[in-house]
Amino acid sequence: MPLAFSASQQLDLPVQSQIDQLPAYLREEDRVVKALLDPNQLERIEAGRYRYTVTTIQVFQLQVKPVVSLTVQQDGQTLIMRAVDAQLEGLGVVDDFELSLESVLEASSTGLKGLATLGVRVSQPPLLKLIPRKVLESTGESILNGILLTIKGRVGRQLVDDFQTWCNTQKAD
Repeated sequence: MPLAFSASQQLDLPVQSQIDQLPAYLREEDRVVKALLDPNQLERIEAGRYRYTVTTIQVFQLQVKPVVSLTVQQDGQTLIMRAVDAQLEGLGVVDDFELSLESVLEASSTGLKGLATLGVRVSQPPLLKLIPRKVLESTGESILNGILLTIKGRVGRQLVDDFQTWCNTQKAD
């Protein structure tokens, strides 16, 4: 039976100025995705499709590096990012690995609102067979929460800064 764990984070980020420009900014897909995720770990495949290499994660004695294929789409004032495929580099012994991700970022009357949900299902690697299932699952949830909190912190800093830069660029044009 595979291990399964998940985490989610909500975002409510007030924007102080030029809030009416948020919907137009969110339509700048490539720019917004690069502000959300580390551009050094991101590869644009084509419009609406990206490959993201997550920073190497240490799980007990194992080091893994998830590589996630993402789709990005617009729906009104909302940007939706989903994982459509994922592999684990560094764990050749794992036959079944599934990663689910859905992230929604919406322009609201007060700023940006969002919800990100991240889940993983994976078989228990032989190296970790002696570690109790509950310990592995709680560790997995802790790691997923850490990933989401890192992205949330990046959104709070990088996305708002990039939005302000974009607004200033729009004024200059």
